[in-house]
Formats: sequence, C-alpha cells, structure tokens
Amino acid sequence: MILIDLKIVKFDMQVFNKWRIGKTCGIICILSEIHPMRKLTSFIFFMFIFFMVLTGMSLTGPLPAVAKTPQPLLIASPSAQVVVSPPEPVKSDITQKTEEVLGPLESILKSQSLGPVWPGNPIKYAVRGAVSAGVPANTIVLLLLLPLVALIIAFSRNVIGIRGFGIFLPAALSVVFVATGPTTGIGLFLIIVAVSTATRMVLRKLKLKLQYLPRMSFILWAVVVGVLGTLFMAPYLRFSELSNVSIFAVLILVLLAEDFIRVQLGKSVKTALGLTFETLVLSLISYLFLTLKPLQEYVLLNPEVSLLFAGIADLILGKYTGLRIMEYYRFRKLINQ
Repeated sequence: MILIDLKIVKFDMQVFNKWRIGKTCGIICILSEIHPMRKLTSFIFFMFIFFMVLTGMSLTGPLPAVAKTPQPLLIASPSAQVVVSPPEPVKSDITQKTEEVLGPLESILKSQSLGPVWPGNPIKYAVRGAVSAGVPANTIVLLLLLPLVALIIAFSRNVIGIRGFGIFLPAALSVVFVATGPTTGIGLFLIIVAVSTATRMVLRKLKLKLQYLPRMSFILWAVVVGVLGTLFMAPYLRFSELSNVSIFAVLILVLLAEDFIRVQLGKSVKTALGLTFETLVLSLISYLFLTLKPLQEYVLLNPEVSLLFAGIADLILGKYTGLRIMEYYRFRKLINQ
C-alpha cells in the first residue's frame, strides 16, 4: 500500500484551488475586453473577487483518502478518567427570542431600582410593563437603538461625507448583519447587487422599454432566482452559515433590491460601486453599535436619555452647513492656497 503525505496533498489541493480561481478570474478579465458589455463583466469580476475574499469559502472537494499507519492499541489504566470537553459557546443574536438573549436583558431590568414615575422615569415603567405583558426585551432594545443608528448614518453623511444609499438601506442592512453575521450578510448583499445591476444593464442593452413597476418586478424576479441559486449551491460550497440563514434576513435583502435600483437609476457603474462600498461601511459601523453589549444595556436602562439625546442631536446636526471632512481632504490644495 502506498502511503500519501497529508501535507503534500493539502499543498497540491491549495495550488489547484488557486489555479482554478485564477483561471476563472482570467476568463472574466478576457471577456471584459472582448465582450461588448465590458462594464457588466467588470462588475461581475469585482463582485466575484470581493465575495471570495470575504467568505474565504473553499472550492475544492474533500481530500482523497489517505492511508493511515497502524497505531498500537491503547488500553486505559485503572486511574484513567473521562475528560468531558466543554460545550461550544452559543452565538447570541439579539434579533432572536432565545433564552440566551432575553435572560440577561430581563435580569438587568429586574436589578434596576426605580424612583417615582414622574418626571424622569415614565418610559422605564412603560418598558417594564411591556416586558411583563410579554413583549420581548430584545425588540425594545433594537427599537431604542435604531434612532442612534440613524443618527450615526446622518452624522457620517453630513459631517464626514460618506454618502451611501440614504438612511433606510444601511440601517436595514445593519439589522440583517446582526441576524446573519457580517460575512454572510455582505455576501448576500453583494449577490443581490450584482444580479440587480446585471439585470438592469441587460434590459438597457436589449432596449426593452418596460414600465417602471413591471421592470422592478422583473428585476425582483431575477434577484430571487439568484438568491435561490446561491442557497442551493451553499451545501456544495461547504458554506454552512449561508445554508442556515434565516428567512427574515433573506426577505429583507430581497426587498431592498427595489430601493437599491431606485437609487442606482441614472448613475454610472463606477458611481454605483462607490455608493455600494460606502453603504457597506455605514452598515458595518451600525452593526458594531447594535452588537455593543454596554450600549444595549444602557439604552434599556435609560430609554429617556437615549431618545432625548438622539432627538436633540438630530436637530443640532440638521443645522450644520459647513464642509465635510472628506471635502476638506478633497479640496486641501485649494484651501491651502
């Protein structure tokens, strides 16, 4: 029997994997030069590379069977003890009504001592009444965090200069990232962006003059087909996180395709890619705030302060009319002169 070195097998499969990915990318690059729809193929190439880097998925099949060297039979001594490995930690998802999520939040509410209802504690008493009536505490936490997420997105637009696709798209994407994880959420979002953009460009190339609603319905059909194809391929790609994604996140991402296309209409592919990247940045920043445990506990214990702060900050931010930080960098030569 011929023994095969496992390290050599792994090395060969990694080399073959890189060769196959490089071959696919090379074909797409060649098509982008000779095919009349260069922008579309370049866009697909960008999405392919970005998705592969983010997910780190493996395109190789299982390794071939390796002959093992016979090992001597080990007999347990009388003093041998059974070692029980600790269970794997369960991922806490604030969008789910599980005991791991609701238990700590409800215990935090019970541990807080309250004063009189007026003037500073009306919402605290309302929160406790709602939780006692059966409203999940995580739902209240997410609702209290949404104004802060919207404030962060508005601040990034008016002060920093990160545009993105408005406020609703990044905020909804951040909730999806909380439910699915950032890697899976970004992968699904890029697939939807690629399919919707490619469908819109094909319709424009074929010069099919469709009314707005039928056109959006056709693009939504293409997005659903693309997402279904991705979910069907997930087991073969050995990407278990994509196979176990919740229907809540998938439906939100599919329905966001209409808003994405509406904002994208009339813009070039380069501009659309820039807005897509900035939207992902805003969504990831919002995701970090939504998953911050101290912030979750603070807004739950101090809802009056968080709501009042978000409202006043929005009013102050709306009065700002100066240059954005990115504009200072963009026009730095002109400003220095």
